[in-house]
Amino acid sequence: MKYIVYVLLAGIVASLGTGLFYLRRDSADSAKMLRALQLRVALSAALILLLVVAYFLGWIPTPTR
Repeated sequence: MKYIVYVLLAGIVASLGTGLFYLRRDSADSAKMLRALQLRVALSAALILLLVVAYFLGWIPTPTR
C-alpha cells in the first residue's frame, strides 16, 4: 500500500515537471502541456480515491492518542 502511494506521488511530481518543461519550451496552450495536466489530475484523483477506500477498508489504521 505504501509503495503504491509513493509511485502515485512520484508520477504526480513527474507530470508536474513535464508540464513545467512544456510551459517553458512551447506556448502555454500546448497540447503536450494539457496532456501533462490531465495526467496529473487523474493521478491525484486516483491517489485520493485510493486513500479514502483504504481508510474505509481498514488498511490505514485510525490514529490513536
